[in-house]
Amino acid sequence: MLSPSLMETLGGIGSGQLSFSIASPWKHHQPRPTPPLASSVQCVLTKQGQRFLTKLADNARDPKFTNKLISKFLSSSPKSIALSTLSYLLSPDSTPPHLSSLAFPLYSKITEESWFEWNPKLVASLVALLDKQGLHSQSEALISETISKLGSRERELALFHCQLLESHSKLSSKHGFDSTYSYLHQVLHNSSSVYVKRRAFESMVGGLCAMDRPQEADILIEEMMVKGLKPSVFEFRSVVYGYGRLGLFEEMLKVVKNMEGQGLAVDTICSNMVLSSYGAYSELAAMVLWLRKMKNLRLPFSIRTYNSVLNSCPTIMAMLQDPKDVPCSIEELNGVLNGDEGLVVKELVGSTVLEEVMVWESLEAKLDLHGLHLGSAYLIMLEWFEGMRHRFYCGECVIPAEVVIVCGLGKHSSVRGESPVKGLVKVMMHRMGSPMRIDRKNVGCFIAKGRAVKDWLFASD
Repeated sequence: MLSPSLMETLGGIGSGQLSFSIASPWKHHQPRPTPPLASSVQCVLTKQGQRFLTKLADNARDPKFTNKLISKFLSSSPKSIALSTLSYLLSPDSTPPHLSSLAFPLYSKITEESWFEWNPKLVASLVALLDKQGLHSQSEALISETISKLGSRERELALFHCQLLESHSKLSSKHGFDSTYSYLHQVLHNSSSVYVKRRAFESMVGGLCAMDRPQEADILIEEMMVKGLKPSVFEFRSVVYGYGRLGLFEEMLKVVKNMEGQGLAVDTICSNMVLSSYGAYSELAAMVLWLRKMKNLRLPFSIRTYNSVLNSCPTIMAMLQDPKDVPCSIEELNGVLNGDEGLVVKELVGSTVLEEVMVWESLEAKLDLHGLHLGSAYLIMLEWFEGMRHRFYCGECVIPAEVVIVCGLGKHSSVRGESPVKGLVKVMMHRMGSPMRIDRKNVGCFIAKGRAVKDWLFASD
């Protein structure tokens, strides 16, 4: 439960007077690519939570009704739903601005529940949200209470501030970020714990890059190397992508070279960051060269490699907006692609990614398109058709009882339940006269008998 003094300090929140907005950190209105390490995780809101928030938003200007509604919701909801609803309100990626002011009144009521366990990461998210809303005294009160709870436990205090820095950076909150950064800067220089210094260093570099301040992160790395704190691959990757997002490619490649000089090899993850950065600025020629470098270094392509590259191919993405006329073979596709876009696709085709997303067994041959963006799913399907023809022609592979394409139900699509990948597969299967149809038992799949698929591929060759 929150202390009475803190409750008093934070009183009045939930009256509908708060607003929430995230200022774009991008300069010169450049497009911002999706981070390749991990896409932004959007909190899933249950139907019960959605109904609750709808009622709460409609009556946010009535504090008494708000408190009554929250109490009723918590008394009828299990712990998981209550916490998922709170997480939704604290998530900058999923929460509508007008709902963010409801996070604190819900949190304060949750702290009164018998099952509540104090969580510093949850507090960090709430502190950052309050600070972003300009409620600095309230956010500082929560910080003070956290410091009081943790006492002299240096490691836990440092980790809390690391979580807080991450939360501020997600909200692009300069005020809160700079304040927390100053605290961690002191920790970094004064702590005798290697673990604490490592976590602070990692968070500071990652946070600066997330705030589009990679130059400062680069300088910090140099400073700490002089002091004997060797950067890890995480810090280097962060700065590589920080420069890349801003289109500072010369600086980006310099960091890659510095990383290699420290004995840290370029890997697929780092390469995907470079490719994503080039793609955001339509630097297709540079993407071709980097894909070739990956092959020379024998770095395997990944699903994210395909996504990063193909999302940046204008001709392919334009065709897929209305897939009824898309080429249905790699040969046809090569015929309509020109210049660097054609070279990019040629570098991708034949990679091991197809082997990663398909299964070929006697009972089932399956192509799983989960995780593939629309352009990637399209190219992988074309590769799959050719791969199946080859397997059937060579006669060495058993004919599977069933052939399945897994598309998913569109749970993670921009419009929930409407999967663009499923729509693409449906159009292509119809155009090509395929025997594959939507599975009655699982509408997120297309299915057909293996023998029928073989006969179809032979007939259409």
